[in-house]
Amino acid sequence: MHNSVKYKIVFSVFVLVSFLETNAQCAMCRAVLESEEGQSAAQGINDGIVYLMALPYILVGGIGYLIYKKFNTSKK
Repeated sequence: MHNSVKYKIVFSVFVLVSFLETNAQCAMCRAVLESEEGQSAAQGINDGIVYLMALPYILVGGIGYLIYKKFNTSKK
């Protein structure tokens, strides 16, 4: 396996693992959820925000890969 492929795989795994513990909230959501006693709603909001944030990046990355693959195979 080429070194560049290994680096891409390691980088991809690192990026995916770094998103596992991400907690993102807007200011209004944070204020409302901090006043609640149960933290299950806060965790659900965090998970939803991370899901909504990651999906466009996955789609754009997939489309970019397909375009790259199409142009790369046509040159051979």
